Amino acid sequence: MSKSQSQHTGGIDIDQLRVPETEVGNESLTRDEIFEMLSNRRRRFVIQYLKNKEQVGTLSDLAEQVAAWENDSSIREISSSERKTVYSSLQQFHLPKMDETGIVEFDRRAGVVELTDAAAELDIYLEVVDRYDIPWSFYYMGLSAIGAILVGLASLGVQPFVAIPPTGWTVFLIGAFGVSSLSHFLLSRGMRLESADSPAEVEDV
Repeated sequence: MSKSQSQHTGGIDIDQLRVPETEVGNESLTRDEIFEMLSNRRRRFVIQYLKNKEQVGTLSDLAEQVAAWENDSSIREISSSERKTVYSSLQQFHLPKMDETGIVEFDRRAGVVELTDAAAELDIYLEVVDRYDIPWSFYYMGLSAIGAILVGLASLGVQPFVAIPPTGWTVFLIGAFGVSSLSHFLLSRGMRLESADSPAEVEDV
């Protein structure tokens, strides 16, 4: 299986995934393997759908819903060609690949797909980063740098920063980090794959 440390797909910054290693059978599913699997939007939609359907679903129903999400429409509005394209792709490539990694169990003959315990126990977060946005890691680094500069200028008596003592700047920065951390936490909870009826990347279209 190929591995990728950094991939961008459909507006999703894969570098921002925070996924722990998990056990599949007697083998460890590494972060790289999880990143590679989740780099494809259809696989993320598969996990979203199955989490909403209590871990199990049919390939036919799955293909219909994924096709609807991909085309930003309802199941009734998708065409037979759109459904067939997704169905074939899932059946021949994506589901066998996910079955191989141990994230799902795919019964090709019965047309049934089920999440494994390994997938069900994962808290999978996707940090959506728009083309005009920045990752949270860069944001925190920037906030730290600005804070260090402000405190340093106040300590050196540089106007107008000296009007607020270093302790005042420190309290301000602690508050800024607190608000940022709370916002980050709430946004991350909203990005859990199982937290909504449809994927956030579809809702944001």
